[in-house]
Amino acid sequence: MEVAPGPLSEVIAGLEAAHPGFADRLLDEDGGLRKFVNVFVDDDDVRYLDGLTTEVADGITVSIIPAVAGG
Repeated sequence: MEVAPGPLSEVIAGLEAAHPGFADRLLDEDGGLRKFVNVFVDDDDVRYLDGLTTEVADGITVSIIPAVAGG
């Protein structure tokens, strides 16, 4: 799905507008990224960039990957 470029928080808001409830799966009660969801902007983990303020340029892929754990 394509959304307008801008800060990651606005990209998530665009996804939320198209798919209500989407943001609840990504963001915690405080509005931060959930602990067990990995978000990559152009193959870089946003936790090592600027988090939700990471800029997403036009044409850049955002990947949302749930963490997998088990034993």
